Amino acid sequence: MPELPDVLVYIERLTPLILGQPVVQVHLASPFVLRTGEPPISDIQGRTITAIRRLGKRIALGVEGDLFVVIHLMIAGRLRWRPKGKTLRGKMLLAEFRFPDGTLYLTEAGSKRRASIHVVQGENSLAAFERGGLEVMSASLA
Repeated sequence: MPELPDVLVYIERLTPLILGQPVVQVHLASPFVLRTGEPPISDIQGRTITAIRRLGKRIALGVEGDLFVVIHLMIAGRLRWRPKGKTLRGKMLLAEFRFPDGTLYLTEAGSKRRASIHVVQGENSLAAFERGGLEVMSASLA
């Protein structure tokens, strides 16, 4: 399972890549990665990433409209960035978040598929994900 330093490195790396960028398209290569149905993940398309924060060992992406995408990598999940024009395919691919400058891929090695994505509405809904206190690191648009 990615530990705190790994999650913080993901946040540091993602911040200059996707903060302030609109989500052009979301594609789920594995429908089982999405663990919530309401609001639908399609609601984040066309909206801007306004914050990136840590919730325990999860990464939360704040999206315009008080939406949050909460990603839990579990043991074998990874986030991979590819610039526009470069793709990533294969059995490990779970989800793609396309941005104007590139694509953020969620992958997972192995066959257990424990990584997860939740889409939730409002700050209050994030409380269910918080363990071990408030986020240590976050970035947001002013």
